[in-house]
Amino acid sequence: MSKKLVTSESVTEGHPDKIADQISDAILDAMLEKDPSARVAAETTVTTGLVLVTGEITTKCYVDIPKLVRETVQNIGYTRAKYGFDGETCAVLTSIDEQSPDIAQGVDQALEKRQEEITDDEINAIGAGDQGMMFGYATNETEEYLPLPIALAHKITRRLAAVRKDGTLPYLRPDGKSQVTVEYRNNEPYRVNKVVVSSQHSPKVTVDQLEQEIIDNVVKEIIPSKFLDETTEYLINPTGRFVVGGPQGDAGATGRKVIVDTYGGVARHGGGAFSGKDPTKVDRSAAYAARYIAKNVVAAGLADKCELQVAYAIGVANPVSVMVETYGTAKIPEDQIEELVNKHFDLRPGAIIRDLNLLKPIYRQVACYGHMGRTDIELPWERTDKAEILKTEAGI
Repeated sequence: MSKKLVTSESVTEGHPDKIADQISDAILDAMLEKDPSARVAAETTVTTGLVLVTGEITTKCYVDIPKLVRETVQNIGYTRAKYGFDGETCAVLTSIDEQSPDIAQGVDQALEKRQEEITDDEINAIGAGDQGMMFGYATNETEEYLPLPIALAHKITRRLAAVRKDGTLPYLRPDGKSQVTVEYRNNEPYRVNKVVVSSQHSPKVTVDQLEQEIIDNVVKEIIPSKFLDETTEYLINPTGRFVVGGPQGDAGATGRKVIVDTYGGVARHGGGAFSGKDPTKVDRSAAYAARYIAKNVVAAGLADKCELQVAYAIGVANPVSVMVETYGTAKIPEDQIEELVNKHFDLRPGAIIRDLNLLKPIYRQVACYGHMGRTDIELPWERTDKAEILKTEAGI
C-alpha cells in the first residue's frame, strides 16, 4: 500500500494579495460591462493606507477607478480604521498607460462584433498576446473535479468569511488562511491529516475561545466526518494572536496566489497570473480552456485524472503544442485522447473567447476562493457539455 501526504492552501478575500486581485478584476469587469473590446492589464498593490493601481488599459469607456477601489475594499470588510485598513480613508493612486498597439493589432476590430458573428478568418487574425504555456487539470476524486486538499481549503476560507459576515463569529476580521493536508492511500484520499486555520481577529477574544469556535463552526462544518479521526491535528492561529492583518500586516499584489487560484500545487502551472487581464491574454483564457477540456475528459470517463498543457507563440493563433497527461489513469490510449481534444476543442485565442463567451464581466467573482471547481456560481469553463460526445467517440 502506497501512502503520501498532499497539502494545499487557500486565503480569504481579506488577504492582501487577494484584495489586490479583487480590485484588478473589479476594474476589468467594470470596463467589459461598458466596452467588451476593452484591453485591460490592471495590476494592483496594497499596503498600509494605500492602494496603487497600475497597468496598461485601452478602452472607449470611463470607469471611476478610485470609487471602484473603495467599494471593493469596503465590500471585502475593511470598513473601519481600527482594522488597519479602511476603504473610505485609504489613499488611491493610479498610474495607467495604454496597451501596446503592436500587440493589439488584428484583435480590436473582431472583438467589437457579436461573438457568434466572428468569422474564421478573423479568429485566425487573433494571435496570442504573448508566448507561454498554460495548464488545466481535473480529477474525479471530488464533485468539483478538484483535488480534495484544495477543495477543502477553499471551503474553509469561504466558511471563515461567512461566519464573520453573518455574526456567528463576530470577532473575526477579513484576513485569513487555511491549509489542509490529506493522506492518500493508493492514490485515493483516505483521511485529513492536518488542518491549519489562521484568522485575523479582535484583540478582545481569547486564544482558547477562537481555537475551539473555529474548529466547531468552521472546520467540522466543512470537512466530512469520514475524513476526520482522533489523530487529525488542528492548528488554529498557531502563533497565538493575529490582530494586525490585511494590508497593515503585509503588502499585497495582484497575481501572487496563482497556486491558490488553480489546483493547490497538485497540477502544474505555467506561471501566468489571471486577475486584471482581459481574455485576449492567453495566460487567463487558455488556462480556462485547458481546465474546460480536462474536466470534460474526466467527466467522459476517459481518465480519472487529466492534465492538459497548451503553449503559444506571440501573434500566432494556433497553439504550438497540446499535451495530455493522465498519470496512468487513462481508459484509452493518451494519443487517442489528444486526437479527440484536437477534434472537439478549438484552442485559438479568438475561438476560446467565442466558445466560452469570455467578454462578459464575470471575473470579480472568481478573484477569490479559486477560479476552478466553483459550484456556487456558473462559469463557462466548468461546463461538461462535451463529455457525452467524447465518451461516445471513445467507445466507452
